[in-house]
Amino acid sequence: MAKDKDKVKVLVIDDDPKVAWILSEGLSSAFEFVTARDGVEGIQMVSTEKPMLVLLDIKMPGMSGLEVLEKLNKQNGRPEVIMISGHGDTKYVVESMRLGAAEFIDKPFDVREVEIHLNGVLERVKLRDQVSELKKELQVHNDFTSFIGDSEPMVRVKGIIEQVADSELSVLIRGESGTGKEIAARSLHQLSGRRDQPFVKVNCAAIPRDLLESELFGYEKGAFTGAHKTKQGRFELANKGTIFLDEIGDMPMELQSKLLQVLEQQEFVRVGGIQNIRVDVRIICATNRNLEQAINGQQFRDDLFYRLNEITLLLPPLRDRTDDIALLAEHFRRKYNQLYNKDYPSLSEDTLGQLTGFRWPGNVRQLENMVKQVVVRSDEQLIGELINSASNQLIGHGIGSSPMASAAPVEAAVESNSNDYSLKSLIGKTVAQEEKRLIAEVLTKTNWNRRKAAELLQISYRSLLYKIKDYSLNTTK
Repeated sequence: MAKDKDKVKVLVIDDDPKVAWILSEGLSSAFEFVTARDGVEGIQMVSTEKPMLVLLDIKMPGMSGLEVLEKLNKQNGRPEVIMISGHGDTKYVVESMRLGAAEFIDKPFDVREVEIHLNGVLERVKLRDQVSELKKELQVHNDFTSFIGDSEPMVRVKGIIEQVADSELSVLIRGESGTGKEIAARSLHQLSGRRDQPFVKVNCAAIPRDLLESELFGYEKGAFTGAHKTKQGRFELANKGTIFLDEIGDMPMELQSKLLQVLEQQEFVRVGGIQNIRVDVRIICATNRNLEQAINGQQFRDDLFYRLNEITLLLPPLRDRTDDIALLAEHFRRKYNQLYNKDYPSLSEDTLGQLTGFRWPGNVRQLENMVKQVVVRSDEQLIGELINSASNQLIGHGIGSSPMASAAPVEAAVESNSNDYSLKSLIGKTVAQEEKRLIAEVLTKTNWNRRKAAELLQISYRSLLYKIKDYSLNTTK
């Protein structure tokens, strides 16, 4: 005998109480029957009882079964409905099916006949749910595979995402601008058990610091001038789902303690409020800042860093995964062909060679922009022009010789630590040294006009300020 929790709940909407009694007597081992005596009560019980199936009589006093079915059709996710009637007129059958009824049963009926109908509809419901779940899994797979790349660094990144996605661990995504940190965050969400719940993104650098608190945590009516009504914050909107805090390194110190409270206690207070609000939110953060240096400079809380950094996901720059460039270029070509109704052919080997040899200071985002221009303007020669322009921009101002890494910093890196033979370590040091040298040179050439320097370096003004601080360059000028 099935336990009550294993039984399928069926709502019988019929003015004749004997119908539900007969069915309960004959089918109680597999089904739990609840009863409504009229259409109004039946509509209410669909919401309160959450039945999987409904047996609905056509002829009832007041609201007819067909009218009830029409009203149920306006509800989201209504249960399957089987019509029952002692008036087996063809017009009722046709109208019931037109309104979406799953089956039609004539009175008087045999209990075993009803059982066959119920089980048949249940099988279709299960099949429909399986198809829906498969579609969701396929969408998740497609979203994940849009994180393109089969180079060793990307295989490693994807492996970590798959391992930790369905956990509740906080993830800190680190990497240069344009490496795909938001895509990684969305992949973590889509592969988790929270995939059907909200994914809420907040760019901490894009929101003025005096508004960030109310944006994250909401505010009560009258909390400040202009607060004419209570507003939910992003954390409340992300309840049961995932919140993605991009550029977490830009969060003001005074808000970091409040974020730590959410991490530790899953609760917070709205601006101007006194009541604790509990939320169930997974936090994923991203930054291109050196948070360790920010901690040393008392710009970031060390306790918050350790809570956010339960798992670190380091996204490699495009220059370290050149094997993926051809795949990425082809993906973007197809994407913008479809978006702009174009039919631009695959890029030539010569062009792919140019793409592979470039250092990509703007990473994947820069590559995407180049390919988009090629597709929109139907001119592959643009690639060479864009690369030459990016490569020569600094040279044209007498700064450096090339955006490619020079040999001198490599030799310096080897000499500075002759016991470290790790190629990865060597490359990391080389890039950092070259970047610091180039930034210092550009600042000198522009007489420390930071905005002009940012334009020449093709990075944001804010990023330049961070790099000046991270590399301890002379900021007193």
